[in-house]
Amino acid sequence: VRCETCGNYVNLCPGHFGHIELARPVIHPEFAKNIHNILKATCRSCGRLLLPEEEIKKEIEKMKRLEKQWIMLKYWEGEAVAKKAGQVKTCPHCGAPQYKIIFQKPYYFFEERDGVRVRLMPTDIRERLERIPDKDLEALGLDPKNSRPEWTILTVLPVPPISVRPTITLESGLRSEDDLTHKLVDIVRANNRLRENMESGAPNMIIDDLWDLLQFHVATFFDNELPGIPTAKHRSGRPLRTLAQRLKGKEGRFRGSLAGKRVDFSARTVISPDPNLSVNEVGVPLDIAKILLVPERVTEWNIEELRELVKRGPDNYPGANYIVRPDGGRTDLRFVRDREALAETLEPGYIVERHLRDGDIVLFNRQPSLHRMSIMAHKVKVLPYKTFRLNLLVTPPYNADFDGDEMNLHVPQTEEARAEAELLMLVQEHIITPRYGAPIIGAIHDYITGAFMLTRKDTLLDKKLLSQLAYVGKYEGELPEPAVLKPKKYWTGKQLVSMFIPKGFDYVGSAKACFNDERCGQLYCPYDCNVIIKDGELLSGVFDKKSIAAEEPETFLHEYVRVRGKAEAAKLMDTLFKIFIAYLDITGFTLGFDDIDVPEYALKEVEKALQEARKEVDNIIKQYEEGRLVQAAGMTLEQTLENEILKVLESRVSAKASEVLEKYGKKSGSGFIMAFTGARANPINIIQMSIALGQQTVRGQRIKRGYLRRPLPHFKPGDLGPEAKGYIKSNFRKGLSPTEFFYHSMAGREGLVDTAVRTADSGYMYRRLSNALHDYYVAYDGSVRSSEGFIIQFKYGEDGVDPSRSDHGRSVNVDRIIKITVSTRTKPVEKPIEEEKLRAMVEGKASYLPKKVRDELIEKILSSKLSEEEAEEVLKKALKEYREALVDPGEAVGMVAAESIGEPSTQMTLRTFHFAGLREFNITLGLPRLKEIVDLRREPKTPIMYVYLTGDYAKDKNKALELARKMELTTIRDVSENIEVDYIT
Repeated sequence: VRCETCGNYVNLCPGHFGHIELARPVIHPEFAKNIHNILKATCRSCGRLLLPEEEIKKEIEKMKRLEKQWIMLKYWEGEAVAKKAGQVKTCPHCGAPQYKIIFQKPYYFFEERDGVRVRLMPTDIRERLERIPDKDLEALGLDPKNSRPEWTILTVLPVPPISVRPTITLESGLRSEDDLTHKLVDIVRANNRLRENMESGAPNMIIDDLWDLLQFHVATFFDNELPGIPTAKHRSGRPLRTLAQRLKGKEGRFRGSLAGKRVDFSARTVISPDPNLSVNEVGVPLDIAKILLVPERVTEWNIEELRELVKRGPDNYPGANYIVRPDGGRTDLRFVRDREALAETLEPGYIVERHLRDGDIVLFNRQPSLHRMSIMAHKVKVLPYKTFRLNLLVTPPYNADFDGDEMNLHVPQTEEARAEAELLMLVQEHIITPRYGAPIIGAIHDYITGAFMLTRKDTLLDKKLLSQLAYVGKYEGELPEPAVLKPKKYWTGKQLVSMFIPKGFDYVGSAKACFNDERCGQLYCPYDCNVIIKDGELLSGVFDKKSIAAEEPETFLHEYVRVRGKAEAAKLMDTLFKIFIAYLDITGFTLGFDDIDVPEYALKEVEKALQEARKEVDNIIKQYEEGRLVQAAGMTLEQTLENEILKVLESRVSAKASEVLEKYGKKSGSGFIMAFTGARANPINIIQMSIALGQQTVRGQRIKRGYLRRPLPHFKPGDLGPEAKGYIKSNFRKGLSPTEFFYHSMAGREGLVDTAVRTADSGYMYRRLSNALHDYYVAYDGSVRSSEGFIIQFKYGEDGVDPSRSDHGRSVNVDRIIKITVSTRTKPVEKPIEEEKLRAMVEGKASYLPKKVRDELIEKILSSKLSEEEAEEVLKKALKEYREALVDPGEAVGMVAAESIGEPSTQMTLRTFHFAGLREFNITLGLPRLKEIVDLRREPKTPIMYVYLTGDYAKDKNKALELARKMELTTIRDVSENIEVDYIT
C-alpha cells in the first residue's frame, strides 16, 4: 500500500498533518499568559500600544539593536515594554479609558467595566488582537511577519500524523488507540455538536457550554495538567498522556529519549575486586567477550589473522560473529557451514566483527555518573567467571564497592573513537582530579595497612620473602646490600620500597601515623613520622594515608605523578602497590576481639567518670527544678538545661573515653593500626567498639521525652538522667541492653532517613548547577565564556591554571624547584643574586606569571641565596611548569565546576550514618549549608564564626573546648538590667 500524499510505502512514509476546522475559535492554553500581557498593553478601543508615538519609535530602534546582540535581550525588553504599557490608564492615541483585564487560569479572561465583570470570549479577544498594528508589535519585541498575536486564538487545529500516535494491536487481537487519538475523537465530537447546535439555532447558554467543552478538549489535548480544570481520563481512571506530558520532565522526550537513551554495544554485570589487574585494565567475562563485537576493517596486513578468526566462528573464542561486505551486506557466521571457504573470500575493505579480546579499549562506567571520572577507558583482560573485575585502586573515582554494585561497559565502534578513548579517557590520565588537583586514584584500605606494616622500622625481610615480594612487583635488577648481615641477612621493608622508586626522585612529607610528640618536629623523627625520600631511597618515615592514599593532596604519590608523569605513576601502582597487598597476604592481618580489648580496670575509670558526671547532672537538674538555673543567652530554660547536661557528658565522659583509649588501647592491634594509619575507621569507631557508645542524639539533641514524660516505660516519668535520655555506657564488644539498643536504633534511623531525603536534594542541586554552567568554556584568549560569547571570567580561575595539572591548586611549586636546584648544586655559591637584579629578571622574563607566583619566586630565591645562574634556572623551570599547567582552550570548565560541587555534596549525604547518633558529627551544616550558598540565601540558618586560637588554647584541646563554651551568643539584653529609648527620629 502506498501513501496517497507522498507516494511512499507505509514503512517509509513520514506521516502528514491533517486539520480540524473549529466551529468557534478557542484559546491555545500555552499562550494564555502572553495574550493577557498583550491585551493589557494595548488599547481596548483602537488596538494601539499604550505608549506615546515617539516612545514606540525609540523602542523599535532599540529592539533592532538588541536583536543583533542577543535575541533574549529583545525578549526581555519586550516584557518590560508590555509591563510599562499595561500600567497606562488612558490611551494616548484615541483617549479611551482602559478597563482592567483579569486573567483566571488556565484560559478565562474578564473585563471589569464600571464594577461589573464581563467575560471576554475567544472571538472578542481575537478581534482585539487583530487591531494591533504591525509596528506596535515590533515595539513589543514580536515579529509581525512570523508571529501575529491573533494566531494564538485557534480557528483550525492541526492533527498530528499516525506516526505520532500509532495504533497498537494487543495479543487478544483487539486494537488499542493512542491517547492523542482518543483526545482528537473527543474534539471532533464536541466540535460537531457545537456546529449542529449553532446551525439549529440553539439558545446561547447551550452554545456557550458546548464552546467551553470544545475549549476544554483542545486545552487538554495540548496539556493535561493545566491548573484549574480537571484532567481528562480514560474509563479506567488513568489520566491521558497528551502532548505536554510527552515532552516534559525526566521521562519526557527531551530528557528521557534524546538526552538519555539506551544504547547498543554495551554490557552490564556485577563487579568484583582483582588486585592482580593493572589500574588501566578491566576484567571482562568470557561470555561477554563473545557477544560484544569490535568491527575491524580488513587490510593486507591483518587479513590472515582475520581469516583465522572467521574460521573459528562465533562459538570458539577468540573468533568472529559477522562479516560486513563493502556493499553493506552482512553474513551471520552462525549459519555458515563452510567457514573455511568463506574466510578465503575476505578481501581488503571488508569488515569483520570479531570478539572482544585482551588489549581492546572499552569505556567503563558506574552510575550515578557524578563527575567525568565516572566514565573512564580501560584495556580489556578476558577472564573466566561471570563478573567484571576491577583493580581496587580505581574504586574511589567510581565510588564503587563490591557489595553487589553493577557497572556498565561500552565498546567504541570506530578507530577514531578508540583513539580518543585511549588518549583522553584512559584511567592513568585521570589520576589527578580537576576538583582539587590531587590524586583520586590511589591506595585505599588494605593497601595503606600493608604499606604501613611493610615500611615500619621493625619490619625485616629475609632473602626468600624479599625475593618473593620483588617478583610480585616485577622487579628486574640487583638486590641491594642487606641492612642486617649477622646472624642472618635481613633487608628492611624500606629497602624493598626503595627498589621501586627511581633514582633522582626526592620527597619530604609527613605520615598520618604521628604521635604528636615534641620530637616529631625533628627531620629524622624517632617515631618515623617524617617521610624522607632522597635520590629514590626511602630513608625515614612510614607510608600511610598521608603518603600514598587516594583523595589526599601533597602526598608521595601526588609528587610522583607531578615529577614522573601519569604513565610512570600508573606503572608504580601496578608494581609497588601490589607488594603492599602481597605482604599482607603473607603475614596475615585480621581484626579480632583481642585487638579492640580494653582492660576491665580501664573501663572502670570511664564508669567512675560517668558516676561523677551523673552527680553533676543531678545537681544541674536540681538547680533547674528549684529555679536556680541561669538561663543562657538566646535559649529557653529547658534548652539551657539540655545544653548544660550535654556539656558535662561531653567534657567528662567522652573526654575520659578518648583518654582511656590513648592510654590502654592495644597499639599493635589491627583496629588501632587501621584507624592510626587512616586505612579505615576512626578512633571514635574504636571507642564505640571497646569502651562506650556515648550520647545518642536525634537532630543534635538528646532523646526527647515521649509518652507520659518519658521516652520508654523502663524509666520514671520526668527522668532527665543520662541513661533515660539516650546515653549508652555499653560498647559493641559486650553488647547493648534493650533500652540502649532502642536508642541506638533511633539515632541510626535518623541517619538513614536523612540519607534518603538528602540524596534527592543534592542530586537536584547538581542538576540546577549543571544546567546553569554547562555552556561555560575556555576560549582561545584564555577567558571563560558562555555559548553566546559573553565573558564570565577574564582568566580561568584568575591564573589560567587547570587544577588537574596543578599542584593542589598551585600553578608552580616554587619550593620543589628550588629544592631540586640546591640538591643538584656542584659547587658552593660565591655571590648570591642581588634583589634589584632578581626583580628586573623576574619582571622581564616572567612577566606573564601570576603576581603571587612572581612574589613567591623573588622571596624564596633571595632567602635560599641562589646564584644568578641558579636563579635563571629556577625561573626557566617555573615558566615551563606554569605553561604545562595552563588550561586547554575549549575545556568545559563550567561543567567541571558543577561536577566539583555536585559530586562531593552527594557523598556528604551518603557517608553520614557511619557515626550514628554522635553529636559532634551533626550534618546539618553539610548539604543545607551548601544549598544556602548556592541559592544565595540572605540569612544562614545557623550562623557560624571561625575563631583562630593562639598560645596555650591552640595546643590544648580541653582549653579550646573551655573557651568555646564561654563564647556563646551574648547580646546587650543579656548584660543590661534596663534599656530606655530617649528619642527616635
